[in-house]
Amino acid sequence: MQEVSIEIENPEGGSEGISRMRQPQEPLIHGLPDDIALLCLARVPREYYTVLKFVSRRWRDLVHGEGLHAHRKKHNLDETWIYALCRDKFEQVCCYVLDPNSSRRSWKQMRELPSRSLLRKGVGFEVLGKRLYLMGGCRWSEDATDETYCYDASKNSWTEANPLSTARCYFACEVLGQKIYAIGGLGLNSSVPHSWDTYDPCTNNWTSHSDGNIVPEIEDSFVLDADMVSGWQGPAVVVDDTLYVLDESSGTRLMMWEKDLREWVAIGRLSPLLTRPPCKLVAVGKSIYVIGKGRSTVVVDVSNAGNGGGMMVSSSIPKLTSNDEIINCKCLSI
Repeated sequence: MQEVSIEIENPEGGSEGISRMRQPQEPLIHGLPDDIALLCLARVPREYYTVLKFVSRRWRDLVHGEGLHAHRKKHNLDETWIYALCRDKFEQVCCYVLDPNSSRRSWKQMRELPSRSLLRKGVGFEVLGKRLYLMGGCRWSEDATDETYCYDASKNSWTEANPLSTARCYFACEVLGQKIYAIGGLGLNSSVPHSWDTYDPCTNNWTSHSDGNIVPEIEDSFVLDADMVSGWQGPAVVVDDTLYVLDESSGTRLMMWEKDLREWVAIGRLSPLLTRPPCKLVAVGKSIYVIGKGRSTVVVDVSNAGNGGGMMVSSSIPKLTSNDEIINCKCLSI
């Protein structure tokens, strides 16, 4: 049993006004050292975290803290869930989450999104560590905003975060070098399209930069070989340093960029019975998730695509009655 130090004030004051006593701290699991207990708890599936944190205060602090997250990541125990930012029939922003490994695989709606962001358009949506960030945006009766909200996946809660350095909407965002980049878009003055903000989680601050060479029309980007690239037509995703783009000009066709040949290669066409364009792409392992209107989802295995093996549609999530527009999709692992 570990010990914690507690200071107690002596009501009589004097040089002995503060006295110390040692109080034993409850172990994570009775009968086990905490380091062994951590090994056990780190193997509990992520879907049970909402239950774990009600066992005791120490378990709650463990689930909410950085230590468990870092341990799971170090030992390849972290699990990836997919988050889809959508717009519903009432033109309100909503967010859904999908556990790809669940035996009851289905999209579940997240509750309690920040109320001030519900009617905004052109918002940024990005993942850094175990947190989601909802940034900026605007609406017909409201100029671009710098407001930023943070969702901590381990706590399952939203909080208001430090604002962007520059109010902006309809901008590109990406993570590079453990920093968030918010690039271009529209704002309150003509310099916004030629500027970008970077967020450093170590300092919890945004920093503003500007460059007249930035293309104002940037709305999407991705990271390839540690460089940030933008300007592609259609949703794109990177798997094992290979770029894939979904061509939606005539149906839905998945294309792969052959770096050696420097040309696009078609690896397969998806059935219109399964997809509902316009779609977004995310990757979990060697599988690409094609997510369309109403969160219709097709899972494509591209593990053999680079060897001329094409693609294999491994599974799909049935079409839903919803016609929700997919704004953006991100993966978050804890």
